[in-house]
Amino acid sequence: MPEKLNHEEFIRKAIVSLRKEGYKGIHTVYSGFNEAFKKYFDGEDPIKVTTGLASENKIVIRPAKGGVMLYLPEEAPVMKARGEDALGKMGL
Repeated sequence: MPEKLNHEEFIRKAIVSLRKEGYKGIHTVYSGFNEAFKKYFDGEDPIKVTTGLASENKIVIRPAKGGVMLYLPEEAPVMKARGEDALGKMGL
């Protein structure tokens, strides 16, 4: 039996394997990631683990309708600062 992946290895593999063609990330709910994570890691909480890895800059989390998107750091879309963008549009 192959050696079990650690959290980071599992998540990186999931992002690469589960993303749809033309997309760089995966939706944690619609891709089946959350369910697969819980099954592989015997009921562990994927939110707690992904949040921890994001705080270590090992993955990137972006909000999305119905959940979040997970990205590899080197492939994550750049987020604009909404407040600065709004001020710019207001001419301030």
